[in-house]
Amino acid sequence: MSVRVVSVVILYDTEGRILLQHRTKDAPTFPNYWAFFGGSLEEGETPEQAVRRESLEELAYQLRSPLVLVEKNFVHDGSDYTMHVFTEHYDGSPITLGEGQGFAWYFPSETEPLLMNDHDRWVIDHFLGRLRG
Repeated sequence: MSVRVVSVVILYDTEGRILLQHRTKDAPTFPNYWAFFGGSLEEGETPEQAVRRESLEELAYQLRSPLVLVEKNFVHDGSDYTMHVFTEHYDGSPITLGEGQGFAWYFPSETEPLLMNDHDRWVIDHFLGRLRG
């Protein structure tokens, strides 16, 4: 069985809020969920190249120096995934939504009532642990 490889970014601001995407109601995976920005690697791409491309496509935002946070394996609907998670401090540049039905900044503690998958919640907890150091 092949593994679907994805790269996502946690863009965070000086207040400690993270940017999340509200996926469309007809998204092929996790419809109507709140999630990180990112997507699948294309042929020959590295995880970092993919997250940079996805950031431009989905946010019109140029990542400056994304840092690797963690690699997370999970299973969804019988398919295996490997998710490469990057972080970057938001530099204040304009953001334009290019995919999804919306986006918003949230303090990690505010994400509890949002419709999110377990592996993204795990990543948020891991991110908080790194911030607290």
